[in-house]
Amino acid sequence: MATINYKIIKNFFSKEELDLLQKYCFKSVNNSTSYQTLDGNIFSPCWNNDPLMNALLETKLSFVEKESKLKLFPTYAYWRYYVFGATLPLHSDRPACEVSITACIKKYDNWPIIIKNNSFEIEEGDGLLYAGCAQKHKRPGVYKGEGMAQVFFHYVDQNGPFKHHQYDNYLNENQKQASDSDYKILNKLNEN
Repeated sequence: MATINYKIIKNFFSKEELDLLQKYCFKSVNNSTSYQTLDGNIFSPCWNNDPLMNALLETKLSFVEKESKLKLFPTYAYWRYYVFGATLPLHSDRPACEVSITACIKKYDNWPIIIKNNSFEIEEGDGLLYAGCAQKHKRPGVYKGEGMAQVFFHYVDQNGPFKHHQYDNYLNENQKQASDSDYKILNKLNEN
């Protein structure tokens, strides 16, 4: 598995992209009933399989390849709107998140993401590159702010052990997030 050095990517979104995304997310939060909430997260709505975010997953591919220095396959994207009372405990993601970007679309206050005891405050339009399935991450405490829209783009290394997760094929075909061999690789990663 390739080593990913986590780093902030300034201006991951152009000013025009950010303006569009902010309007889109605001309208979705106020008008949509198609959101979900995730287990372990105190009502922070998220939108899976969102057509706009899926389009951006693919249009940002070459940019993420340049930043990660890897040839990648897209896996999936989703976005979340953190609300007052949200939590994000320490965790690592499934194998489809070998290379991940979390990007800030809109925020009214700060709530950093923590990777390996390093705290990152992501500003609007910026992204954070990290290895979602290898680098445990969290947000501290309980969110007490006015709201924060984040999008998550996930990819796998074309030459890596999780390439069978490209386009989320493994999940779609097996209704499972990981295979037995994936779990063995993930366990070794978490031991380190």
